Amino acid sequence: MEASRIVRTSCRGCHGVCQVLVHLDGDGRPVKITGDRQSPTSRGYICPKGAAAIETARHPDRLLYPLRRTGPRGSGRYARIGWEEALSLLAATFDTVRRESGPQYIALCQGTGRPYTEFTGRFIHALGSPHFVSPGHNCFLPRVISSAITMGFLPVADIYGQGGASPQGVLVFGCNTPETGAADGMCGAMVKRALDAAATVIVADPRRTRTARAANLHLQLRPGSECALVLAMLHVILGEGLYDAAFVRDWCVGFEELAAHVAPFSPDWAAPVTRVPAAAIRQAARAFARAKPACLLWGNGIDTSVNAFQTGRALLLLIAVTGNLDVPGGMVQWVAPEGLRSKSPLDDHDVLGEQFLSPEQKARMIGAGRFPFVPGCHQPTFWEACRSGVPYRPRAVWLVGTNPMLTATRGDIVAQALRDHIEFTVVSDFFMTPAAELADLILPAAHWLEQDDVVNFHKLWCVLARRKVMQAGEARDDRAVMLELAHRLGLEAAFPWPDWQAYLAWLLEPSGMTFADFAARGIVLGKMRYRKYEGHGFHTPSGRVELVSSVMARAGRPPLPVYVEPPLSPVSSPQAAAAFPLILMTGCKTLPYFHSEGRQIASLARLRPRPLVAVHPGTLAGLGLADGDAVAVVTPHGRARFFAAADDGLAPDVVAADHGWWNPGAPGPEHGWKESCANLLFGHEHFDPDCGAEPLKCGLCRLEAETPGARRPQHGRRAPVEA
Repeated sequence: MEASRIVRTSCRGCHGVCQVLVHLDGDGRPVKITGDRQSPTSRGYICPKGAAAIETARHPDRLLYPLRRTGPRGSGRYARIGWEEALSLLAATFDTVRRESGPQYIALCQGTGRPYTEFTGRFIHALGSPHFVSPGHNCFLPRVISSAITMGFLPVADIYGQGGASPQGVLVFGCNTPETGAADGMCGAMVKRALDAAATVIVADPRRTRTARAANLHLQLRPGSECALVLAMLHVILGEGLYDAAFVRDWCVGFEELAAHVAPFSPDWAAPVTRVPAAAIRQAARAFARAKPACLLWGNGIDTSVNAFQTGRALLLLIAVTGNLDVPGGMVQWVAPEGLRSKSPLDDHDVLGEQFLSPEQKARMIGAGRFPFVPGCHQPTFWEACRSGVPYRPRAVWLVGTNPMLTATRGDIVAQALRDHIEFTVVSDFFMTPAAELADLILPAAHWLEQDDVVNFHKLWCVLARRKVMQAGEARDDRAVMLELAHRLGLEAAFPWPDWQAYLAWLLEPSGMTFADFAARGIVLGKMRYRKYEGHGFHTPSGRVELVSSVMARAGRPPLPVYVEPPLSPVSSPQAAAAFPLILMTGCKTLPYFHSEGRQIASLARLRPRPLVAVHPGTLAGLGLADGDAVAVVTPHGRARFFAAADDGLAPDVVAADHGWWNPGAPGPEHGWKESCANLLFGHEHFDPDCGAEPLKCGLCRLEAETPGARRPQHGRRAPVEA
């Protein structure tokens, strides 16, 4: 028996940059995970998801072997098969569909950004299909694309202070990273440290979170009114001359047009729209403009509205005119480490591999051109087509790390498509989910503890080593599976590496390091430089920050940010509001879970055992309800069951419902997914016209009493497998 040892690796329980230590026993088995105190990215922090990784990877319900369906869909009857049979079946099916109908009849759907993202879009586009389907229209991509057309890069808060300065002013808008673990390449503990050090912290959030309680100023706005608030702040900053005149003069275009555009949007105009007092808006605008340097922490709260793209643009303009772009402690363009290849060999900026698609192939995408600034196929439009067959119905779908009946809107449409319409569905996942129950082929995905990797996705300024420390059954890295399948389908031009280890070696080749060398080093940091625009300008058509967007103008969209009232709100829909008087928010992250993941993990379930809807105590009392009561959240589109959580940090007419809830221990194929599914409370009628985002944090609902004593989540049901 060898001595116990510790392996330094990096967690992938969410989008963070946390380095961790995996403690192995004398037999080389992982027994504990702790934070790495020597890590410059996380300084010893670890969240419950990371700490529970061994419990997840060793869970008795893990999918361990490829499974082929042997009974009717939803019967739970599967037979274990080998990887050779599974890959042969998958390759033969995809090849048949592309020959008989065309590659556009094949789709790949992925969940939130995970390591597989570097290959998913690349694989499906190399196959010739435009149908890369993701939840990106509701998460991150509206900000990424609005940043690209405004300034040519995604600005990120310089909370790590590599330039010797930390943010003195911080605007937290639509995110709550200190309470959710990590996001966008930033560790939540490091974010909190930056907030504690800042002189001015302003939080714009409909909820009074712990972050908001600790802030200098909390702008408790009405859900869906975000763009109006930012326009009013711009009105103050430009109208009172609080902008950075030199930066605006030398590096921005369209300032005069922007100033004229925001002139009508005063705090007095915004106050009744946002419910934030005009005096508070002025105070926030002045404080942010005067804080030097200042940064923005933004998140998914911006992305989920019909005004997502314009709100992102407005916030970017706020950062630009205050002179906080690419300065120490501001919003920076990270410098990637030298000597390591990008994960896209042909075009560093084409993460999804769209260079492999011809214009004709792109034109065959379902919903092509419907939303000008969304990459890939719009998720709701795709699933509607799978059900209706309009304009045509895809025949084969690969679901990689996604549980779309829970995480997409109208999961009933997704379920119907998978059950009744799509000819062949393959699912790659850790567990038997409601979506996997309807699959024809199930592939066991490797957990991050089972991966060797060169990790730079969502990191930007550093590259981390991930080291394999265990193996459960025959689980395989999704990317290794795609690589082998690509070879079987003749896609060597897009996937020239013979195997996964060769790919890792290719990434490291310019550095002269082997993977063993890199793993021993653990992390490679970029050498940060600031004000890089002084050497080459901004990567926009004008070479400057485009306050007035030439790209949007050419697309026939408003080139300056405009506010649009949510389609279902007390203002726009007073008749609906009479029947549904409460404003519904969903999708706010909670620390134990990552979207729909983790519900079967006992240590995480203890932290949040039931689906909650946060409600002001006065509202509960007015309805004859109390904290802990089972309640139904009812909307014009559906009904779902939650447990009331009294929260005096919400406005009396705003409620916030948990998302991603299902019951892994309940019988399949449904596993109780419909009971508390927040995404069933929304329709497919309203989208952001630019990026296709959905208004998931600004709908209408009412509360009704439910029978108390609902069953708590159960754990421990194994997937049925035939010998």
